Amino acid sequence: MTVLEVEVVNAVPAGVSPAFVRRVLRRAAAVPEIAARLPEGEATVAVRVTDDDEMRRLNKTYAGEDHVTDVLSFEGDSSHVGDIAISWPRVVEQAVVWGHDEKAELSMLLVHGFLHLLGWDHATPAEAEEMWRLTYIPLTGLRRSPRA
Repeated sequence: MTVLEVEVVNAVPAGVSPAFVRRVLRRAAAVPEIAARLPEGEATVAVRVTDDDEMRRLNKTYAGEDHVTDVLSFEGDSSHVGDIAISWPRVVEQAVVWGHDEKAELSMLLVHGFLHLLGWDHATPAEAEEMWRLTYIPLTGLRRSPRA
């Protein structure tokens, strides 16, 4: 069994505590399919909740994309699974668009970023469906995405 340590930096005021972020990622890490991809023993993840300006800079620097995005994942090595950056303004905006609260939106982005760190992608419809399925398990307990 892997123990997941999560470092959280709120670079901007955000409506969630670091403890909330840790709970979401630890719940995701307990899903068998996800746990199977974690290193044995102890694993670490760093999460940075930031603003649109920093997300644009990170996206341009590391992905070559000159626009704001909601979540970015940066793969780590060894027991450090990687880093996740999330735009708090995108969390707030997308929560309104999708009709749920900010914690639900942040949770989905956290798990989405975490899945990318562990090798999942959504380049094909089948991959996208698998990512949605794995995103919803730790958030709802459902084994199938409600979008399916």
